[in-house]
Amino acid sequence: MTLGGLFDLEEDRKRIAELEQEMTAPGFWDDQETAQKVIGEVNSLKELVQSFEKNEENLANLEVNYELVKEEDDPELRQELEEEVQNVTNDLNEFELYMLLSEPYDKNNAILELHPGAGGTESQDWASMLLRMYTRWAESKDFKVETLDYLPGDEAGVKSVTLLVKGHNAYGYLKAEKGVHRLVRISPFDSSGRRHTSFASCDVMPEFDNDVEIDIKSEDLKIDTYRSSGAGGQHVNTTDSAVRITHLPTNIVVTCQSERSQIKNREQAMKMLKSKLYQKEIERQQAELDEIRGEQKEIGWGSQIRSYVFHPYSMVKDHRTNVEIGNTQGVMDGGIDPFIDAYLRSQM
Repeated sequence: MTLGGLFDLEEDRKRIAELEQEMTAPGFWDDQETAQKVIGEVNSLKELVQSFEKNEENLANLEVNYELVKEEDDPELRQELEEEVQNVTNDLNEFELYMLLSEPYDKNNAILELHPGAGGTESQDWASMLLRMYTRWAESKDFKVETLDYLPGDEAGVKSVTLLVKGHNAYGYLKAEKGVHRLVRISPFDSSGRRHTSFASCDVMPEFDNDVEIDIKSEDLKIDTYRSSGAGGQHVNTTDSAVRITHLPTNIVVTCQSERSQIKNREQAMKMLKSKLYQKEIERQQAELDEIRGEQKEIGWGSQIRSYVFHPYSMVKDHRTNVEIGNTQGVMDGGIDPFIDAYLRSQM
């Protein structure tokens, strides 16, 4: 039993050697952005190769242990083998999903935006709960999270927040979270203890490097600078360096206030604008395909992808895949991998 044929292992090893040689060249660090891209590619390739080798080793050990159990027929050895089979199966499923993330820009960092729906404080608090959930999930993946923009709620929660999630395949995973998320709970803001339903939308786009060609004309841009709100944690500054860019033809607005440098905030805002324009084009193409196929999709708060029910029972259900999890606290602590896994596999 082998994993051969999934990808060209020797080509990946050769590429690692080439990149490591490039990293030793004089002047490698002169261009910090390019250097970081090279290091990121080396690390992701090494992770892939090491994961492949680990799974092959585990499969080989599993075959040896299987033969041993057949000879000994020991109940304790059989129990150990069953546990080992389950562990290896889980590792192989994870590796398979990793290999399936081969769409354009899957490997990119992700820009994630959260916006509460109607309902004031209730929905704004729900958006902040989702913010915590995605932050915890990212931390469990060893991804880095930067707050690019943050607008606090009037009494609690957030009116809007934009995160940059940095890590290999961050967009590939998080694209599964795009859509409307619905919460049902006893409201902590209702003195009568009534049940409330709240909505928040999650938008996810790949972050583009500056070398990605998307035609943006300077005359189509309106650029404003303003003083940062200062909310959202230590990553948001309080200087007059925040940048807002409006793309006039589409009326798309992006803001960035994470850096103290106005120039850096402008660079990041341009990356965000590229991402939004790319996403808009993808949605336009999808709409054309849906029209050709005769599909009609409801647009609005009624088209939630997932419901989080805290009362009268505990259940989180994804309406696209019908995956259900009863441990709502575990989900809110970042345990969303089963939903992501099921959705991505349904798209293959």
